[in-house]
Amino acid sequence: MKQMATLNIDGKSIELPVLEAASGANVIDVRSLSGAGIFTYDPGFLSTASCDSKITYIDGDAGILMHRGYPIEQLAGQSEHLEVCYLLLHGELPKENQLAAFKDDINKRMPVDDEFAKLFDGFNSSAHPMSMLCAAVAGLAAQFHDGLDIYNEDHRTESALQLIAKMPTLAAMTYRKITAQPFVAPNPELDYAENFLNMCFGDPGQTSKISSTMASAMDKIFILHADHEQNASTSTVRLAGSTEANPYAAIAAGIAALWGPSHGGANEAVLTMLEQIGDISDVAKYVDKAKDKGDSFKLMGFGHRVYKNFDPRALVMQDSCHAVLAEKNIEDEPLLKIATRLEKIAREEPYFIERRLYPNIDFYSGITLKAMSIPTSMYTVVFALGRTPGWISHWCEMLSEPFKIGRPRQLYLGSQQRNYTEISSR
Repeated sequence: MKQMATLNIDGKSIELPVLEAASGANVIDVRSLSGAGIFTYDPGFLSTASCDSKITYIDGDAGILMHRGYPIEQLAGQSEHLEVCYLLLHGELPKENQLAAFKDDINKRMPVDDEFAKLFDGFNSSAHPMSMLCAAVAGLAAQFHDGLDIYNEDHRTESALQLIAKMPTLAAMTYRKITAQPFVAPNPELDYAENFLNMCFGDPGQTSKISSTMASAMDKIFILHADHEQNASTSTVRLAGSTEANPYAAIAAGIAALWGPSHGGANEAVLTMLEQIGDISDVAKYVDKAKDKGDSFKLMGFGHRVYKNFDPRALVMQDSCHAVLAEKNIEDEPLLKIATRLEKIAREEPYFIERRLYPNIDFYSGITLKAMSIPTSMYTVVFALGRTPGWISHWCEMLSEPFKIGRPRQLYLGSQQRNYTEISSR
């Protein structure tokens, strides 16, 4: 028997169905309230489910993150990024022949047309990489304008493949632009992460020199950022997509949302914090400042808004981070020495343990990217690259069933009706 919730207001009773979740909290269906002239008020949508989804499940209290039912620890430890992409898009892990075909589909779509590459000529080398990436992704709609029927499943699949394939190429092009270097074309013989790193750090026409440790670490960063349920950027993609916007415009909207420092800029904030501390001898002083409620200084990269016990992604990223640091042999790098000391303090001091201020994925990914010589301004670009399969999977999921254009309500607190007064009489 279906559960019902009863809302009593102004002497009226309204019955609201309770929708049962496969995992996690059940949801009260409040759609009928608008017919009674009542809306719910939920700034930040912290208690509102805007959609149903079968892609990702998070239990922040238990430290659980699953994609299509598979724990993130297993995926990051045993699979590769393109395998996770396939899983997010299709709902099941691929068989060997399916994965091989998927990789081939991605590889042959990675190159960017020479004419399209001229788009980057409109930016100078001081432009933020996210501005270039956002413009380039939106610009793909002009190149693929003949395949933008969002109600055509084949068109949606092709758009998904194009976005996953071209994102590392476009991301690497933003790096080459800000470093004033010629673009490096993708190499079909390289894996996804290897290709991205080679397009960033390689030389045109030369054999790749990317180490397996670096490529593995980058692949894990992509996997660990692939999807995170209905966060701000994913919700933005769905909201933009609900207007029937083309997929490239919808993903560009997601990139713009990710650009914000409260969302995709968290690992960038970790490096800014390390630079503020400046020297390992000052770590204790800044830890004391962080403990002082009257001090505005905050330790970035510790704890998480969603995960209350631990961030399951951080546990995977920790090992990968340490492997990169060991291979690069850069223990004397000042910022990385500070990071190592902070990590030790957070894992051993009661103050941090009691408050569950554990190092999160942003802490480890920021340090890893720093060790790999990725500029701080590129961190959010790397995040966007990893998040693309999640965005496009949610867009495809929304369009595969009936949907409504997003139209949040508001609580109006402005002036009542008043009459216009001529300017001379004001």
